[in-house]
Amino acid sequence: MEIQVKRSRQGENSTLSVLYIDDEQVCYVLEDSVRDKKIKGSTAIPAGRYKLAFRHYGGMHGRYHRLFPDFHKGMIQLMNVPNFSYIYIHMGNNFADTAGCLLVGQKVKYFKKQKEYEIRQSRKAYVALYKRLAAAMEKGEVFIKIHELSSWGDELSLWGNELLNSRK
Repeated sequence: MEIQVKRSRQGENSTLSVLYIDDEQVCYVLEDSVRDKKIKGSTAIPAGRYKLAFRHYGGMHGRYHRLFPDFHKGMIQLMNVPNFSYIYIHMGNNFADTAGCLLVGQKVKYFKKQKEYEIRQSRKAYVALYKRLAAAMEKGEVFIKIHELSSWGDELSLWGNELLNSRK
């Protein structure tokens, strides 16, 4: 299985994407800004294809295991990301929650004055996506492909506007 994350919008400190599985829009993704030079904890990971794996250690794993004891099998981690470590898919709402990771949500909010994107209903999106990914990871390899902003921005801009405007 290969998941597609298509970056569509750039805020001052945030990058908004749409996550697809088998051409179905599943949720939104929020990352830090795409930057030419990495700033630790404030830079989106490089576009590329990464294998997903469970991480069974660390504080975040412990918190999520307590939050979701019925289905949590480990944090879903993107493996072998150049110059990054411990990159997870997890819950959160704005760029301050990312620390280089991918946040998921079902709705988007844009703050014009701050020129920032936020995602909402993160827990709901995370639970649905986690269950789907965990089931696929138990059956075989799962990869995530992150596309550059320029690769998909034009295609998604009109569609994205419709979605953003309908979700005020």
